[in-house]
Amino acid sequence: MARWVEPMGLLHGRGAFAAVAAGAALPLEGGGAAFTLVRLIEDGRILGLMPAVETPEDWQEAVLALTRQPQPFAGLPDAASLGRPLVMGVLNVTPDSFSDGGRHFDPRAALMAAHAMLEAGADMIDVGGESTRPGAPPVDPETETARILPVIREIAKDAPVSVDTRHAATMRAALEAGAEVVNDVTALRHDPEALAVVAEAGCPVVLMHMPGTDPATMQQHAEYGDVAVEVAAFLAGRIAACEAAGIPRHRIAVDPGIGFGKTMDHNLELLDRLPILLGLGCPVLVGASRKRFIGTLSGVSSPRDRMAGSVGVAVAAASRGAAMVRVHDVAETVAALRLWRACIAGAPQGAET
Repeated sequence: MARWVEPMGLLHGRGAFAAVAAGAALPLEGGGAAFTLVRLIEDGRILGLMPAVETPEDWQEAVLALTRQPQPFAGLPDAASLGRPLVMGVLNVTPDSFSDGGRHFDPRAALMAAHAMLEAGADMIDVGGESTRPGAPPVDPETETARILPVIREIAKDAPVSVDTRHAATMRAALEAGAEVVNDVTALRHDPEALAVVAEAGCPVVLMHMPGTDPATMQQHAEYGDVAVEVAAFLAGRIAACEAAGIPRHRIAVDPGIGFGKTMDHNLELLDRLPILLGLGCPVLVGASRKRFIGTLSGVSSPRDRMAGSVGVAVAAASRGAAMVRVHDVAETVAALRLWRACIAGAPQGAET
């Protein structure tokens, strides 16, 4: 029997604290948000919507799981203490990236971009050497490592680095070069050695949802009955596989895979229902920056010009419980998240009026 509790009726800041104090809401992940309602889902059927504080006894453990704060990911400050979600800067060391068209393929250009993102407030740099856009040709691990290792070695001297790869050999080489996190769009399914590499390294990992394991064909499988429940169930299964392989839950973050084997409607529903993933007990990462659906909704064809829409989606994800956002436009995203948090929580002490 598969059960899911979907928190709804979210409140933030003073309203959240007041509602919790009045017994009208429960705290969401122990932070500055709260939920007043829950939707109970069992075996794919919606059983009903009710006040969070009146959940039936046999559902209460699942509800309480939503109130617990996940442990900090990769040794970084959590969103509550930082005052905003973590910001992961995207660095594609590829000649065919959808977002920047190979601007950072040269290692010197990649390093300049990485340092600019760190100065703008990025908490981690995510380095990838294989494009995962729909229809992109595959890259072998030898080519991938040749692209990324010189860049990772230098960035790792100054900041945490995650390696965006689905190949176990690349994971191992990147971790030896100084990367601290593995970020796999296939949730450690593409390469049969990937689980063992991550378990032996003792490193944190990001598990992403994607139908199948090949980005070239993922859009052919964009069919779901209830996309939010199916993505949550997939991620729960991958967490279980990781735990069985010796990777503890506190080293895992999950990513719903916006744009990976999803239509625009799927992407929007996942963002709206993001809180359902919080019951997994892992930090949630959202990577929607410059994706096609943002261009479609905003009327902007060039990925490089989708900054405004990308920032809007990052703030929406933060308001629904995302602990991290993966973005190209770091400075703008950091500023927007700080302002969003200040607006719901009040100005920091000592700030000028």
